[in-house]
Amino acid sequence: MLRACVLDMGDSWETILPLVEFAYNNSYQSTIGMAPYEALGKIRDRIKIAQDRQKSYADRRRKDLRFDVGEKVFLKVAPMKGVIRFGEKGKLKPRFIGPFEILERIGDRKYVHDPSHVVNYTILDINKDLTYEEAPEAILERKIHKLRNKDVALVKVQWKGHGSNEATWEREEEVRAKYPDFLS
Repeated sequence: MLRACVLDMGDSWETILPLVEFAYNNSYQSTIGMAPYEALGKIRDRIKIAQDRQKSYADRRRKDLRFDVGEKVFLKVAPMKGVIRFGEKGKLKPRFIGPFEILERIGDRKYVHDPSHVVNYTILDINKDLTYEEAPEAILERKIHKLRNKDVALVKVQWKGHGSNEATWEREEEVRAKYPDFLS
């Protein structure tokens, strides 16, 4: 249909393009058994019905939370790798921090700043691609890993900003190459 209109109109086909679109959307399509605008209307109706059903399920389970003075609450956090993480770092990052005590009720969802509620964190030098350079802090252990034909010297490195339970085994020669001042 579009090809026929373009060939018939020549250079001025841009002006009739909306009319061709209207004609196409209102013509019967045998593959879907109806006009495209009818199919679009039915899809929108079904999406609306599904959204309403999901909303009714969520509304049945939703509770209005009301906290009183003196109660303790947890704050939900979204820790991000390489930026700022709260508490322990690793695979199982915490989803909540706290508990924090409610000091005063002002409204339904108002928070009054209290300096004792500040979460301590270390500032990282973050690159533009949101990566940062780890730096070794201490060598906790050394061992020789024996392979068939050679021995590999390994060191257990504790990294700055991490606890000793997150130390990693690294090849000693790689640590010497990357951090020459650290292993001397």
